[in-house]
Amino acid sequence: MSREGWLDYETLVAAATARFTPPAIGERDLLTINYTSGTTSRPKGVMITHRNAWMNCVGMLVHTPMTPRDRYLWTLPMFHANGWTFTWTVTAAGATHVCLHPTTQSTRGGGPGSKLEAATVFRLVKDERITRMCAAPTVLIMLASAPAEVKAGLPRGVGVMTAGAPPAAVTIERIEGEMGWTVTQIYGLTETAPAISICEPLPEHDALGASDRARIKSRQGVELITSGELRVVDENGREVPADGTSAGEIIARGNVIMAGYYNDPEATAKCMGDGWFHTGDAAVVHPDGYVQITDRLKDVIISGGENISSVEVEAMLLRHDAIQEAAVVGLPHDKWGEAPHAFVVFKSGQSATAEALREFCRANMAHFKVPHGFTPIAELPKTATGKIQKYVLRQGRPNMTAQ
Repeated sequence: MSREGWLDYETLVAAATARFTPPAIGERDLLTINYTSGTTSRPKGVMITHRNAWMNCVGMLVHTPMTPRDRYLWTLPMFHANGWTFTWTVTAAGATHVCLHPTTQSTRGGGPGSKLEAATVFRLVKDERITRMCAAPTVLIMLASAPAEVKAGLPRGVGVMTAGAPPAAVTIERIEGEMGWTVTQIYGLTETAPAISICEPLPEHDALGASDRARIKSRQGVELITSGELRVVDENGREVPADGTSAGEIIARGNVIMAGYYNDPEATAKCMGDGWFHTGDAAVVHPDGYVQITDRLKDVIISGGENISSVEVEAMLLRHDAIQEAAVVGLPHDKWGEAPHAFVVFKSGQSATAEALREFCRANMAHFKVPHGFTPIAELPKTATGKIQKYVLRQGRPNMTAQ
């Protein structure tokens, strides 16, 4: 259906000639306006320049080389930070784009005609000889949780890049161990065009067991060679020690940082007024220099004076055999101020009582981190890019009482 003022893509392609004269473009000219997913506030228009996108594209090709032999499957929406730059990266390498039908290209996993199913992905991987793909952690969970008969006959060696939220180590372990695929995590935001770090595999990682290797792969890693500088700083702007426990905020500056928010100078100044882009992500730095996100700063649960990482609790819950997805939020508590509460999606045909889940958590983590309540839910609320909308969960629960 045509709209007034819009150009029809197919008409333009049909009328195009073999000769193309590119217009004069400055590297700092605006290329795209990408809108944030709106998980914590209203979406903002992120102004990405030609330099931002080009540097990120080159960085991807340096760290994850592609050639014309590669065949890339799109499970990631192209509107999400321009498909994590892979709209251009795959094209630059001369590789082949394999696109899902529009009615299935969704990371939300819900809604009429928009459900992305593992069987569809696996069928295309086999039929189209896919070698590469990107997938949000919610999609990885779906693939890892698919029945064995659905996974039968899959080719091994498919390279999968994941980002958007910290993936659980158990999900990576299952993808690599059961399917023989290789998972690499990148980290960034819409505002960073989008990648600023990658969990670069090191030779010494090869000697580790599957669980330890997956645990390291769940970290956000080190800067891409093209992205610029990344630091983790405390509330006074000092870099935190590389001890794996001292938390701070990730900040970045350099080649891939946006020009600013469209028509929003106040928000631009708030997040990058000191010359560094403040991500709002809490993280630690391990002795090997690899950064690991512990939570969004807004999602850290402060219970009785103790900081609780919702990401850590979620990762533990995903190790339970009956749980497919989990989201943990802080809810009001009349004794502790707030306390962790878990919303869980059970695997098909499986369930567990709140007491059983509580005992599972108590056996595997510090007791103050154990959720005070568990709510089974058919589907977690997500944005169109697959990120869990925790504010929706917070708004939908009554106050908790002392336990």
